[in-house]
Amino acid sequence: MYIVQIASECAPVIKAGGLGDVVYGLSRELELRGHTVEIILPKYDCMRYDHIWGLHEAYRDLVVPWYGAAIYCDVYCGWVYGRLCFFIDPHSEDLFFNRSCYYGCNDDNMRFAFFSKAALEFLLLTNKRPDVIHCHDWQTGLVPVLLFEIYKYHGMEYQRVCYTIHNFKHQGISGCDVLWATGLNKESYYFADDRLQDPFNPFALNLMKGGIVYSNFITTVSPHHAWEAHYGDFGYGLGHTIHEHQHKFGGVLNGIDYEVWNPQADRYIPHHYDADTFTEKAKNKQALREQLWLGHGDKPLIAYVGRLDQQKGVHLVHHAIYYALYRQAQFVLLGSATETAINNWFLHEKNHLNNNPDCHIEIGFNEELSHLIYAGADLIIVPSNYEPCGLTQMIGLQYGAVPVVRGVGGLLNTVFDRDYDNYHEPEKRNGYVFFQTDSQALESALDRAIGLWYHYPKKFQNLAIQGMEYDYSWSNPATQYLSIYEYIRHK
Repeated sequence: MYIVQIASECAPVIKAGGLGDVVYGLSRELELRGHTVEIILPKYDCMRYDHIWGLHEAYRDLVVPWYGAAIYCDVYCGWVYGRLCFFIDPHSEDLFFNRSCYYGCNDDNMRFAFFSKAALEFLLLTNKRPDVIHCHDWQTGLVPVLLFEIYKYHGMEYQRVCYTIHNFKHQGISGCDVLWATGLNKESYYFADDRLQDPFNPFALNLMKGGIVYSNFITTVSPHHAWEAHYGDFGYGLGHTIHEHQHKFGGVLNGIDYEVWNPQADRYIPHHYDADTFTEKAKNKQALREQLWLGHGDKPLIAYVGRLDQQKGVHLVHHAIYYALYRQAQFVLLGSATETAINNWFLHEKNHLNNNPDCHIEIGFNEELSHLIYAGADLIIVPSNYEPCGLTQMIGLQYGAVPVVRGVGGLLNTVFDRDYDNYHEPEKRNGYVFFQTDSQALESALDRAIGLWYHYPKKFQNLAIQGMEYDYSWSNPATQYLSIYEYIRHK
């Protein structure tokens, strides 16, 4: 099968979040199974060019119709760790992708509307006719709209679209200028409840909604988050649209790259181990303590790795630090804040706890340190307010760090409470789950986890090993996506 991914990110060359990991990891797994995969991306000025091999100009003077005129682009080609990627570089006074950032500009909707148009124009003019176009998030929500309203009349009538939503919170709210720029034009046609009209603002277009309406199949990144988006509040206004298209909507749990996250071969940790040699993990705990100048007492080590923002339940992360210290545990935090106030809050805590031998707070992100933290931690906390999929808990499980998570989104699809899960046998349970967003709920789960570590160490070790035995690689998600691709190809 020939598959083209159209996305705004692909790790590690362009990565702002989990989207980049998905595009790379899924593409790699599909190729390992013998399918042909190509990835179309913007050519940002700030992407990691050191992760691209053989970058060269592949197509010159791609003419992209825009506002009744045209913008010329060059398309570059290169390999990102074996993945064939095409990078679209527009020559425009708007400098769409020369902003020293990926997102956060006032005209993001126009930047990515242009990218969507240019990607399809590139496929059209180079006679690339993939069986499936797989596009991602609001940035490429216009791809299926443009395909089925314009490009299918120019020789692309057989291409099918799978559209994956990674984060419903950001939907690409736009005005009618996007229609006139891309050649869709007919305002009254698209400003309709069954097309692109935003559910909250009748004078705005919603690009994510367009992706839902026009795609052949829509996925989000875990089965439980699909339920939350459809029936709960996590669709952020798109629940009705999902309900209207529920026959083509489902959740596929993301995977993690076991080439990168593998305690048996991780180049960033000093002592390798697996479920059969679990006792070697303790040596990484010692190495982590030495690197961070932590005390070496007989205490459990609890960790948090991730962004510091409201989505991640930052108030509970803060509370967990002090509760861990109260319960004679150690705490390590590695994270960067998205807001100045949160950043200052944790900088204050870092200074306050600087001389505490049981706590280390690292503001920012350090890839090498993150691997050692997973390998050295006994427990990993993920107290998110909402979490479409979550990678932290899956990485923690792989490294034998028992996850303590809030029961939302993909966290519920991957972590099964040792004491209260009714759907898995005791030997299949792998962590601790709490549901409320208050500190008492977090304390209840942490209390059970710390108590098991102290009073029943063998049982705690068995729980950690049971987590390591789960397979959260890209193998199962790729199988599900291939089934979706086959379904929409023959629909």
